Amino acid sequence: MREILPALHRWYTAGSPFGLATVVAVSRSTPRGPGAAMAVGPGDEVLGSVSGGCVEGAVFELAQEVVESGEARVATFGYSDEDAFAVGLTCGGEITLLVRRVTAREDVSFGKVAESVAAGRPVTVASVVEGPAPRGASIAVWPDAVSGSLGSTGLDAAVTADARGELALGATGQRHYGPHGERREDAVTVFLQSFAPPPRMLVFGAIDYAAAVAGIGAFLGYRVTACDARPVFATPKRFPEGVEVVVDWPHRYLRGTATDERTVICILTHDPKFDVPLLEEALRRPAAYIGAMGSRRTHDDRAKQLAEAGLTAAELARLRSPIGLDLGARTPEEVAVSVAAEIVALRWGGSGAPLTATAGAIHPAGPAPQ
Repeated sequence: MREILPALHRWYTAGSPFGLATVVAVSRSTPRGPGAAMAVGPGDEVLGSVSGGCVEGAVFELAQEVVESGEARVATFGYSDEDAFAVGLTCGGEITLLVRRVTAREDVSFGKVAESVAAGRPVTVASVVEGPAPRGASIAVWPDAVSGSLGSTGLDAAVTADARGELALGATGQRHYGPHGERREDAVTVFLQSFAPPPRMLVFGAIDYAAAVAGIGAFLGYRVTACDARPVFATPKRFPEGVEVVVDWPHRYLRGTATDERTVICILTHDPKFDVPLLEEALRRPAAYIGAMGSRRTHDDRAKQLAEAGLTAAELARLRSPIGLDLGARTPEEVAVSVAAEIVALRWGGSGAPLTATAGAIHPAGPAPQ
C-alpha cells in the first residue's frame, strides 16, 4: 500500500472515486502478504498488485463494480485446476481481499492518512471486513488522534485501543470483536493495517560501494543516511537523490543516533580507525543487520580488536562480515545487490540458496512489512 499512496492521494484530492482492494488474509504460499493493495482509478488506471499478476484481472473487474455500486465486497481467491490460470493463484495459496470505494465524502480520513505516511508519522487504519457492522467502514488511529467510525461507539473504542497497540509494534492483521466491541466475541472481523515510519539504513563510508548500497537501500524502502568523516568525499553529489549525507566521525554520529530492531547498518569505510570504534558502538545497540566490508583477513583483525575492547562472543556473532552474499560480485552495483540480498534473506529467514535447490513454499505466509 505504502508505495501507491502518493498517487491515491492525488486521486482523492482531485475528487476522483477509486476502488481499493486490500489483502486482509492469506494462507499457504502467496506472492503478497496482508496489506498489499491494488487500486483502480479514473480512466481505469491500475496501481499496485495483490498477487503478482495471478488474479489482477478479476480484481480489476471487481473494483470497477464496487466503484459503480459503492458497496464494499470481500472476495477470496485460491488455486483450483479449473480456473488456476483465469482467476486463481497458481502458486497454490489463498488470499482474501476487502474491496471498497474511496471518496472524500465516504472516507474523510484517507487524505490525512496519506499525508501522515508521507511525513513518516505512525498511523493505523482499521476497516470492517465481515459482521454486523458496515463493511468497508474505516477508522484511522494516530498516537494522539482518531478519525472516522466503524458504526458503533463501543467498537470504535475497542479497535482504537488495539490499533494503538498494533501501531507500537508496526503490525498488520485481523482482530475479532462483538458488535459493540466485546473482547470475547468474534461477530465482527476488522483488518488493522499499521503504517510505521520507514526503517532506517545507515551507510558509513563515502566510496562508490557506499553510494550503490545507499541507492538500493532507498529502492527497498529504507530511509537512508550516509556518513563519513571526510568532507571532500561526503557530498550529496556522490549519492542518489533523497539520501541524507552527514559529515562526522562514524562512531560519534552513531552514538547520537537512535536505532531500533528494524535498523540496517552497513559499514563500508574499510579503515580500522573508523571501523573498530564504529563496530564497538553498533554491536552493542539494537539493529536488524550489521554488516562490514573487508577481506577475511581484515575481518579477523577487526574481530580480534573488538574482543580486546570487551565485546562478547554473542555481540560479535551479530556481525555479518565480509558483508553480503556470495554472488561473485565485482562492481559497486553488483556488491550492492549482494548486500541487499543478505539483508532481505535475514529479514525473512531466507537461506540465500538458489530456489532450484530448495523445496517447500516459495512465499511462506507471514506478516507484511510496513
